[in-house]
Amino acid sequence: MGILIPPSIMLIVMANQASLSVGKLFAGAIIPGLILSSLYIAYILLKCYVHPEVGPSLTKEERSAVSNRELSVMLLKSLIPPMILILGVLGTIFTGIATPTEASGVGAFLAFMMTVAYRKFTWSGLCSALAQTGKTTSMVIIILVGATCFTGVFLGLGGGDVVEQFIVSIGLGKWGTFVVMMAICFILGMFIDWIGIVMITFPLFLPIAAQLGFDKVWFVVTIAVMLQDSFLTPPFGYALFYLKGVAPPEVKTSDIYWGAFPFWRLMELGLVIVVIFPKTITWLPDLLVK
Repeated sequence: MGILIPPSIMLIVMANQASLSVGKLFAGAIIPGLILSSLYIAYILLKCYVHPEVGPSLTKEERSAVSNRELSVMLLKSLIPPMILILGVLGTIFTGIATPTEASGVGAFLAFMMTVAYRKFTWSGLCSALAQTGKTTSMVIIILVGATCFTGVFLGLGGGDVVEQFIVSIGLGKWGTFVVMMAICFILGMFIDWIGIVMITFPLFLPIAAQLGFDKVWFVVTIAVMLQDSFLTPPFGYALFYLKGVAPPEVKTSDIYWGAFPFWRLMELGLVIVVIFPKTITWLPDLLVK
């Protein structure tokens, strides 16, 4: 859910490429994110109800080892700081106090203060964080530069017009063309990361979406929902390899692939829901961002 639930780097890049308000895109992604998380929770509850062995409850001894008071304190410590961080970033954007760039500074400052409060701050940790930030930022910028060069040359040679005319001329109608564009995003998500997909598809898809009469915020958020699949679809899915890295040795990569399969379907179900009920995307941006 990290690339959909604000604050999200992907949504910021999308807003830049689509010439949209970051605040509107953040607001538009909140309800779809909640829909997807609700579908995940419902599936997990149903799966555990039908097959209790896949998600066994705590034993009486394990549960009695922690009192209700201790459990409440642990819960508050785990939930309140991240909520403060999220509200600090989103609140400054939605209220107009700060731009997304300035809000990221607010987020970094709050994260730094939390590190100090948890007594986890070390100078070596700070140096490591700065180095990792520099590496990640450099990687993203290099990808953006390369993708921008590619799309600039491609569009300059008229490739965008050719693709646009081809897709429109297929004759699938408004919604058939929409399905084709979503299918292309799904297939691309199996082989390249979301940055490349956004940089390649947006210059091609956005004019088609405008021609077909789709609301731009709605269309961009639907692509964001579809790109959730890119983190779980083999062979490139990031999350699959993250999980394999922390899973016990007996858990095979193929087990993780098959375990992720139901969640692909849930993401696609979530996409169908926001397509059938477009207000799930457009209502909150219209309410919060003028």
